[in-house]
Amino acid sequence: MSLVLRNLQRAVPIRRAPLRKKMEINIKAGELPQPDFQDDYNLGDIFLGVEYIFQQCKGHEDYYDILTVTATHGLCHLLGFTHSTEAEWQEMYQKEKQVLEELSRRTGTRLQPLSRGLF
Repeated sequence: MSLVLRNLQRAVPIRRAPLRKKMEINIKAGELPQPDFQDDYNLGDIFLGVEYIFQQCKGHEDYYDILTVTATHGLCHLLGFTHSTEAEWQEMYQKEKQVLEELSRRTGTRLQPLSRGLF
């Protein structure tokens, strides 16, 4: 997995990993894959548009909190969670909430899932 922070000038790769092509993943949301090879631990890539995230803060939200919430949301997608239906949203929301509650407990913040109120 790689995380890329993007600004208007250029993309800044944190760790480069090739994008997967023709890869079949037959797992249920939340299950961890059982890789055959070391490279199969790469679940995909997360790209964060930092300017867009900064604009979404609206002055009263902490930029780093929103960045953390957005990265957590992306990680849930890499683990197979989606929010196309209300049932899928409920499952993804619960996982996001679980992860963010633990992060909040450890950092003293009050992070809320990105997908709250979607349905």
